[in-house]
Amino acid sequence: MIRVEDIRKTYLMGEVEVRALDGVSLTVEQGEYVAIIGASGSGKSTLMHILGLLDVPDSGKFEIDGQDVTRLDDVEVAALRNRVMGFVFQQFNLLSRTSALENVGLPLIYARNGKKPGAAKKMLDLVGLSDRINHHPNELSGGQQQRVAIARALVNNPSIIFADEPTGNLDSTSACEIMEVISGLHARGLTVLLVTHDPTVANHAHRIIELRDGKVLSDQLNPDAPEIPSVEAPIPVAPKRKMFGFNALRESVVLVRQSIRSLLSNKVRTMLSALGIMIGVAAVIATVALANGAKAAVEKQLSRLGSNLLMVYPERRQRGGVRQAQGSSSRLSEADTRAVREEIAHVLLVSATADGSGQLKVGNLNWSCRVEGVGIEYEEMRSYQPEFGRFFTEEELARRARVAVLGLTPVRELFGGENPIGREMKINRQTFTVIGVLPEKGSSGFRDNDDTVLIPVTTAMRRLFGKEYVDRIEIQIDEAENMERAQADIMALLAKRHRTGTRENPFEIRNMAEIQETISETSNILALLLSSIATIALVVGGIGIMNIMLVSVTERTREIGLRKALGARRKDIMLQFLIEALIISFFGGCAGAAIGAGASIIMSKVSGWAVLITEESIFMAFGFSALIGIIFGIWPARKAAALNPIEALRYE
Repeated sequence: MIRVEDIRKTYLMGEVEVRALDGVSLTVEQGEYVAIIGASGSGKSTLMHILGLLDVPDSGKFEIDGQDVTRLDDVEVAALRNRVMGFVFQQFNLLSRTSALENVGLPLIYARNGKKPGAAKKMLDLVGLSDRINHHPNELSGGQQQRVAIARALVNNPSIIFADEPTGNLDSTSACEIMEVISGLHARGLTVLLVTHDPTVANHAHRIIELRDGKVLSDQLNPDAPEIPSVEAPIPVAPKRKMFGFNALRESVVLVRQSIRSLLSNKVRTMLSALGIMIGVAAVIATVALANGAKAAVEKQLSRLGSNLLMVYPERRQRGGVRQAQGSSSRLSEADTRAVREEIAHVLLVSATADGSGQLKVGNLNWSCRVEGVGIEYEEMRSYQPEFGRFFTEEELARRARVAVLGLTPVRELFGGENPIGREMKINRQTFTVIGVLPEKGSSGFRDNDDTVLIPVTTAMRRLFGKEYVDRIEIQIDEAENMERAQADIMALLAKRHRTGTRENPFEIRNMAEIQETISETSNILALLLSSIATIALVVGGIGIMNIMLVSVTERTREIGLRKALGARRKDIMLQFLIEALIISFFGGCAGAAIGAGASIIMSKVSGWAVLITEESIFMAFGFSALIGIIFGIWPARKAAALNPIEALRYE
């Protein structure tokens, strides 16, 4: 069953080499009951750990059922530990946060042999603990804990039992009970390899091997032992396990449950770990909501200005280092407006504008605001169809009628919100009749777009401001792709009409589409900047998870060693710690999403800022938090998976 030849193992204690095993050779047949004895430091425990695949020799040959185990990979070695071998430790090595039933069922997680959790209860019945299945280790006596450890060793029906000082931490009565259990297992046909320094315990075995200074001193049969039962079935070598099917799903569910239990056992530490992710996700959602809200508000304001607009202004000129007002060297006229409408292709709407400040008066109420004289096409161009009343007509424009369309602000300030249609008001001491109320446009920056009055441009020029020119011409082009061509044609037309010749054209055109695009790009950059700043909080949270997981690996080193001894592969250990990191990230992300959404709503209510929470921002925050959990959980998980089983079990 087991054959070792010239096994050697050397430990380095500082600068001193200690030869734990120095050329050990022996054979263990199936069904034997072997006791390995020797003084402390003789190498007996080291030999058992190597035979149990918990440690590896420096040199020598090691075969199980004729198979060279030194050539096996991690998966095959783990399968042998899980399916062929059972371990009973001196320190019991039970998980303190789990019940006796769950401790016994631990090897089933990694078995994938179709055995159901009910097998664990049967093993507890076998060792006489059917009434203690839900008790935790701290609720059991030493003898009962060792019985749980024996039941755990038996749950996968192993072919060989390794017992390392199984009575070392027990009183004499409990020790006798445990030895009776082990002898009973041997009587059922199991191979038992027992390590002890107590001759009384060793006397239960049929064969006693004595070690001294890492060498076999004697190997002899025990004449006082009972007869060895005959066993016909050869030892099965466990096949490689696969990562699919119902058993894999069941294992994943168990790992998730155990990860949650582990996290709940340290609630404060888990909460502190999740806090960083929580703050990061909340910051991402809140900042993205703010940026999206600001962008949507800007786009809404820009859409109210109209689409595909060109605005022609007289260029400002400098003279003597002083920048002069618009139109000081050249001026736009109503004739220019008509020429643009008639001679430029792709023009849909044109409106001349003459504006200035106006003092409004109704009764004893006064209000100062901007008064704009516009053409009748301005209504459609700027989406200024009145909410109440009407816009002025071509006939009113031609006769310079004193009619006005008010924004909501002067309506509120002068009429107290009452219907002003048909009522009279004074603008700069001239009487006007209110014929309409404009739709709400809101604020943009420091300007209130509703604080305005629209009147016919001819009335503004000839009656109100005494101008012979217009301040600007607003033009709407049919398609966005025609704006560049139309802009060049307009500049050429104005140069021709004002006979500028080869001189610099004294007019400038502002392309509102370009302004909108620039503002949109600025909004996108702002959103990216805010998101990047918030992402830093997520990264910091991920570093916190990594630190906590590293601490958890250190605290649970012996647990990791135990799981490996029971058949866990590296990927199993790694998966468990990754699951814990993902659970922290998930709950931190959920809490962060709720906090971020709540903060955005409160911010909107208190400050009046526009916020827009989108599904994309929530999914992005969740996805990034999960990614953070995986990235920063990999290193601790890899560190845990790389631990040597026996070194982990010896960790204090």
